[in-house]
Amino acid sequence: MIRRVNDEEGIKKLVNEVFQNMWFSPVKERDVGTLLLRKVMNITEVVLACKDTGLDWFEQLLQNLLKQKEDKEEAPHVKHVIKACRQIVDCLVENVLCLEEKTLSSGSEIVATSKRLVACLTTLHLFAKIKPELLVPHATTLQPYLSLRCNTQGDYLVLHNVARTLELVVPLMEHPSETFLAQLEENMIRLILRHGMTVIQSCVSCLGAVVNNVTRNYKLVRDCFEKYFVVIQKRRAEHEQDPGSLLPVQHHAILKRSLFTVGLFCRYFDFDSPEALGDDADNPTRIAVKEKLFEDLLYFMRYKNEDVRHMALTGLGSMCIRHYDLMLGREVKEIYNTLLTDEKCSITLKCQVLKNIQTYLQEEEIRMIKQDSEWSKLSKKEDLKEMGDITSGMASTVIQLYLKQILESYIHASTQVRTCVLLVIQLILSQGLVHPVQIVPYLICMSTDTEQAVRTKSDQQLQEIEKKYPGFIQMKAIAGVKMSFKLQKIIQVGDSEPVRGFRPPATASDGPCALNGYLYTVVRGSRQHRRAFILSLLKQFDEQLKTPLTELLYLADNLAYFPYQNQDEPLFVIHHIDVFISVTGSNLLQSFREMTIGRKTENTDGNEQSTSEGLVPENKPVDTSDPLALEMAVKVPVIVDEDDDDDIETILERLPGDITPLQECMTASQGCLLLLVLKQHVKDMYGFTDSKVHRYSPAEAAKVYEKSVGRKSVGVFKPKVTLEILKQGEPSSILADKEKRHLVQQYLEFKELMLSIDRADDEDDDDAHRPAGSTPGRSPGQAKVFADVDGRVESDGTTIVGNSPVDISRSTDTPIKTMQSKRKPSGEAMRSKVRVRTPKIKEKPKKKAKKKRRRIIDSDEDSSGGGSDPDFTA
Repeated sequence: MIRRVNDEEGIKKLVNEVFQNMWFSPVKERDVGTLLLRKVMNITEVVLACKDTGLDWFEQLLQNLLKQKEDKEEAPHVKHVIKACRQIVDCLVENVLCLEEKTLSSGSEIVATSKRLVACLTTLHLFAKIKPELLVPHATTLQPYLSLRCNTQGDYLVLHNVARTLELVVPLMEHPSETFLAQLEENMIRLILRHGMTVIQSCVSCLGAVVNNVTRNYKLVRDCFEKYFVVIQKRRAEHEQDPGSLLPVQHHAILKRSLFTVGLFCRYFDFDSPEALGDDADNPTRIAVKEKLFEDLLYFMRYKNEDVRHMALTGLGSMCIRHYDLMLGREVKEIYNTLLTDEKCSITLKCQVLKNIQTYLQEEEIRMIKQDSEWSKLSKKEDLKEMGDITSGMASTVIQLYLKQILESYIHASTQVRTCVLLVIQLILSQGLVHPVQIVPYLICMSTDTEQAVRTKSDQQLQEIEKKYPGFIQMKAIAGVKMSFKLQKIIQVGDSEPVRGFRPPATASDGPCALNGYLYTVVRGSRQHRRAFILSLLKQFDEQLKTPLTELLYLADNLAYFPYQNQDEPLFVIHHIDVFISVTGSNLLQSFREMTIGRKTENTDGNEQSTSEGLVPENKPVDTSDPLALEMAVKVPVIVDEDDDDDIETILERLPGDITPLQECMTASQGCLLLLVLKQHVKDMYGFTDSKVHRYSPAEAAKVYEKSVGRKSVGVFKPKVTLEILKQGEPSSILADKEKRHLVQQYLEFKELMLSIDRADDEDDDDAHRPAGSTPGRSPGQAKVFADVDGRVESDGTTIVGNSPVDISRSTDTPIKTMQSKRKPSGEAMRSKVRVRTPKIKEKPKKKAKKKRRRIIDSDEDSSGGGSDPDFTA
């Protein structure tokens, strides 16, 4: 429940109220020994349980409860929260002392006690981050824990948490004793010299807060810094004598420790300031520490040992936090961009670059918050015109240099790299450093990640962007879907199956879900955006775009499993699949015929033209992205010469020398077949009848199809023909006679399928007069394609999908006439008509006479009487 603290405002408010009543309500004095202790134990148990998943939620909860209405006088309930927090902190400190006594008195249960001690100190650190004033009375109590002898991993965490807590508390103490401060500095230096990276980082940070704000003892800091800086210069001098070799292995450990530590010192101290230099400030021959150390770090970035390079990169990142101008320089820019974009680069180094940028943004945000707090105190005295803080926009300037490389580095097989990129993107968006529209495609891509944590955080970012900037998500939706396909190709590279666009069900009761399902839920709220998104996906099946078949399968998977909620959504998909297949199928057949008959008609007279009277010019297929052209293609008759077009041998004789265009044409036809299978799957999943699909018009008012829909239990979307073609791989450009015959056979089967769809639609008008028990005819092409929906074809003309029989002879019922050829018995050249019919519009039946719709559309008849077709209005 506490992890919902960052949800939308309603849930966030509810979570705050629940935990305020449960944890952050003051306890009466008589209940301190029992009720308060139980409350504190519950809090530490939750912190201990969530240490691996992060404690950001606890910080956010305290932030919400303690930082409310800061610009006004504290509300009464805020005072109650502060009083409760003070009681909790006092109880935690007492509990720490009790746990220490148990550890010293008894050797048993040391591990459990250590975990409890770490949980208590971690909780105290969280309170100190939000309200450090609460721990000021307990600073002297916590300081002795810095002398703890470390035997377990928990002991190191104790040192880390105590140092981090004192870092926040000591600067707020009024007149701390000299003995306390001297002992604290001594503890910090000793821990820096003895312990590992985690303790070093927290101790240098604590030392920086104490020296910079309280003691000003820069000589102590400079002496410690020199110990490590001298090691780096000495090892560099040794290596420069023989650059091709490596230093002795025993020198690597101290070199790595030195590179890491000097970077931290440069992060928290300015060694070129007069105060830090002391007596050496007036030396004219002095070389700036910043420049010398920067050159040394760059030198060891070229060292052959990766661990040494890693520590040099870490030190460089720490140094750049204070000296941000280095990140704008050529050297750092080249190093960072190369490591981010080089696919062969080490994952460790790539992640470290991202962590360096992340840490810089975090520190910059803390500095800006502190400046805002100071400005609010001085705003009445200062003149805004005189404020000239050049560093206020420096984070945005730095990110502009590296944003492209950061985003592109997300497309990586390593989960660790992708997680680091997401954390950087979160900071960029939360700080408003760049316009979010350029990040939207990558957030859409992140929402398809295999890691649940990555998906959740990216979904939250998408939701926030849609609230602030309605329409931005839909504008970049297709780019995001394409990018997600690129990512899935990398993630699913080990699978033997082609890249799929749905996620398997988590449990047996759940169904598959589309990888881009959350993207659809974001754009679904607006009917206009939803339909534009669907049409953009279907447009990718256009043969002119030449989208790879594996990507079309990925898009079809998503269309199959989008979380449709009302009838209009899947019916809109089915309707435009019909429209698309009608036009695209005709275009593909026409293109194939023109490429095969071009040589025959090249030198003939006007009686043998590939098209008649120029109704549809050659090599000008219909643009499916233009609604007007699409509507005209559905209405205007196309008359094509089809002499000997059904004979394999004749077509083989017409094949040109370059078969590649014909192969591309037949590959594009697989997109039509894939859409047919998708249409049938959606119909079965949502239980739509042919008549329901036939009556649907997207021009209807939104309320007509607002009825909610639910999924039925059907088989997994599995277009077998497409999967088999993808497994065969790319076809060869040079074909033998057998492969050429197979290509022609594919063309004839596709043509027969398009004709069968047309005949099935013609049979709609005769259904009412068909005797009971009779079954309409079915072509082999229909059965082959629609038996492909994860089912089997029975002898009686039905296919079993899941557990329910579906009549596949009627499954291809579409409202769009695609092709039909008829022979004329006249003496002129035999010509057939390819007729495309507009969708049927349901009319009220007349009582006296039933008027059948026209069967033949003649080119010389007036076609304007039909009116415009409302079905093509999105």
